[in-house]
Amino acid sequence: MLERRKAAGVLIFVSCIGGFVLYVYLLMLSEWSPIVMQLSVLMIAGGILGVISWIGYQMATTKPTASSVTDE
Repeated sequence: MLERRKAAGVLIFVSCIGGFVLYVYLLMLSEWSPIVMQLSVLMIAGGILGVISWIGYQMATTKPTASSVTDE
């Protein structure tokens, strides 16, 4: 079991390094550079706005607990 986890960890590590090398190649050395940059910025903006919208959704749909309600 431990050997399987180690192998999976090494595979993830090597895949991430390979993905980064591919990204650097596409961004710096290929003619696809403008579209790669645009897609990168789009994914970053979408990720940040997605997390913020999820927080807003959770705030809007979560029922208040007794400890969060104040008597006025």
